[in-house]
Amino acid sequence: MDTHRLIKEKIEEKKKRTIKLLQRLVQEDSVRGNESKAQAIIIEKCRKLGLELDIWEIKETDIKHHPFYKCDRTNFKGNPNVVGVLKGTGGGKSLLLNGHIDVVPEGDRRDWIYDPYSGLIEDGKLYGRGATDMKGGSVALLLAIEVIQELNIPLKGDVIFQSVIEEESGGTGTLATLTRGYKADAVIIPEPTNMKIFPKQQGSMWFRLKVKGKSAHGGTRYEGVNAIEKAYKVIGVLQQLENARNEKVDDPLYRNIPIPLPVNIGRIESGKWPSSVPDTAIIEGRIGVGPWETLHEVEQEFTTVISKLRSIDPWFDEHPVEVEWFGGRWQPGNLPSDHELVHTLSLHAEQVMSSEPIIEASPWGTDGGILSQGGNMPVVIFGPGTTEVAHDANEYIELERVYQSAEIFSRFMIDWCNKPS
Repeated sequence: MDTHRLIKEKIEEKKKRTIKLLQRLVQEDSVRGNESKAQAIIIEKCRKLGLELDIWEIKETDIKHHPFYKCDRTNFKGNPNVVGVLKGTGGGKSLLLNGHIDVVPEGDRRDWIYDPYSGLIEDGKLYGRGATDMKGGSVALLLAIEVIQELNIPLKGDVIFQSVIEEESGGTGTLATLTRGYKADAVIIPEPTNMKIFPKQQGSMWFRLKVKGKSAHGGTRYEGVNAIEKAYKVIGVLQQLENARNEKVDDPLYRNIPIPLPVNIGRIESGKWPSSVPDTAIIEGRIGVGPWETLHEVEQEFTTVISKLRSIDPWFDEHPVEVEWFGGRWQPGNLPSDHELVHTLSLHAEQVMSSEPIIEASPWGTDGGILSQGGNMPVVIFGPGTTEVAHDANEYIELERVYQSAEIFSRFMIDWCNKPS
């Protein structure tokens, strides 16, 4: 009986336990600062698999010197990073499997059909916050490791499994694994890609703009300058910037993405009283960074555009918009599509799915840029989750994709880790 058939049969045997593990993880509300209980489940599973565990709480002093570090959270106590290593026999290529345990908040619960932490299963889909982004991907990795172990398939290279915190806020967890010394010959991150392969990842930055006005009574608003009205002009300039940046994108991996490099307005705050003219408006948002760009280059382009507001409105000449870069930053990743990692993963994905996988660029940021730029490692993003429902109400994952991904990961590990290092 051939190895590929044995892998498929072993996954079939373990489907019920795999579902149970994913349900338990989804039922834990692992939003930022509350990751510990979900990590405990991961630790329990890694111990059962016999992995060499490294569990530690991040200390800001250990990472704040790194040029990629930018985080508005300084205390990570009680919410550990987890790394489990399956040691190889030696002489093969190593593989790093990176997943994050933190999830974004569930938003308005009234928008959910089911409780956002139910883990309910219906029509082959498991529902709940984090199911697709990206606990389903992490479970697929663990299943793949378990299959290889139970079939006693030898691996020459090490397999390093990571379950990190803080991905949704800029990648501090993954950065901490890098500064702790974890590196490999290749990296796979099972973010929700709809089973597409992303060798390139968009980076991103959060910005905050302070738009000034002049307060006055609403009854004589002509005596003031409404900061909200001035904010309209700022937003208009940002839309023009988005259009100009995207007109220059010619990378074929972005051909099916409507807006490769978005400038998103995520939050606006202004005014304290309906009968007053507001003197300040705060605009917060996110700007995408192309795989071929640096964060510094995009910062400069952005601030240059904002500084030119004075040419369209004299008000901005004496009251310039203040620009602040805050929160997390996601480094871009730019792996060539013909890299050995992409080719090998594509081969196994095609054999399992019976169709050639689509190769695209990631429309959002991941921890991949930290690992590729900070660790000089080749990184691909490939996972079972449904891209369209990540961060949305009624998030779900198709369970069959979890099993398919595990089969692909198992086959890939056997192939990659037994290549000469």
